[in-house]
Amino acid sequence: MQSAPRMTVEVPVLAIGSGSSDYQELGGRVDGLRRQQGLHLTLLHVGVLADFAQDVADWTKGITTAAEAASATVAWLEGLPALGGFTASSGRLVLLGGGRVSGLEVDVPQHVRDYQVSLVTALHELLDELLVDNVDDFILGSRALGFRYPRWTPHIAVGRPKTRERGPWEIEPLALQFGESRIRNRQFLPAAGAGAGDGGDHAPGPPGGGGTQ
Repeated sequence: MQSAPRMTVEVPVLAIGSGSSDYQELGGRVDGLRRQQGLHLTLLHVGVLADFAQDVADWTKGITTAAEAASATVAWLEGLPALGGFTASSGRLVLLGGGRVSGLEVDVPQHVRDYQVSLVTALHELLDELLVDNVDDFILGSRALGFRYPRWTPHIAVGRPKTRERGPWEIEPLALQFGESRIRNRQFLPAAGAGAGDGGDHAPGPPGGGGTQ
């Protein structure tokens, strides 16, 4: 049985280094090097929509239903302004996911960090409108959101670690090119407002016009 797709706001990786050989060289540092096509940098992880909506319903003790939460979240995701493509760099490999994943730590421009902060701010606003109290506690406790750490570390997951050492490991600096932000698995989102009352009419987006950055 195929699991439900997870929703994230992410930017696709368009290029690493000066050619494909630069990326392939990482295969000497990690196991199971991932295909370059499909690599991305996550800006915000929302998780499985139904799970997130149920987390909201459980937290509010049914004051906000799962259907209302799902509808509002779809409208919110669809209304997020896009972050334009940008260049960045990476100079080291780090461990992620409790040591199960190797990734490139990415040094992103300040406007990208500002955009990511605006996403978290907008998530707070969405949860306020869904009548979630103690929003910070909810965000850290929601199984769907999966926030392991309060601080965002920009990274690209590229494979599995070769050793049990904790790292990080310095590598030859790599130039990185990213495309415009997108909603991963957007095609699986239901139509906003479908079967969920009026919850989707008030979905805030990030402040400050992230789409122009």
